[in-house]
Amino acid sequence: MVKRQRCGWCGEDPLYVRYHDHEWGVPTRDRNELFEMLTLEGQQAGLSWITVLRKRRHMRGVLFGFCPELLVRMGEPDFARLLLDPGVIRHRGKLEAIRSNAERFIELDRDGHAVDFLWSFVGGQPIVNRRRSLRQVPPKTPQSDAMSRALKKKGFKFVGSTICYAFMQAAGMVNDHVTTCFRHAQCNEPSAKRRTIA
Repeated sequence: MVKRQRCGWCGEDPLYVRYHDHEWGVPTRDRNELFEMLTLEGQQAGLSWITVLRKRRHMRGVLFGFCPELLVRMGEPDFARLLLDPGVIRHRGKLEAIRSNAERFIELDRDGHAVDFLWSFVGGQPIVNRRRSLRQVPPKTPQSDAMSRALKKKGFKFVGSTICYAFMQAAGMVNDHVTTCFRHAQCNEPSAKRRTIA
């Protein structure tokens, strides 16, 4: 049996491989999925993505399924509880940013355009890159620079350009699977389906 070729960053960790094979790079226009991914990418700042990925299921449970309308209700008792919970990223600033970003996201969505706004930075359609190696993948792009500036202007936190580019890759706004990876072609198919694995 021929071994499937994957992007090298996912290594052999089963959780990482499933994430790579079923989520990363698959376009999503689901409002809550986009908010969750933007939130989790902000939580990653200073950490590895696998650290966040391993905590995602628990975080989803204690953070109201990443529902913005519920997150905005978080108060001091919630922050005190979360700061003692080893299943989340215990960083006060990041936890407070989840609530404030939920507020900003609801404001952005009042006219029903949060999804369109986020996708506008790639012209509404995925950018399909054809990179042959991980070394060719940049940490940020002019599109992520523009998204970062716009989100910061609207009051979002933990949305630097590198975080925004990671978000764009994860949400399928950009296909950065290397061309030798079996997922590169699959993510370009109109029928590509995203399956959350954790």
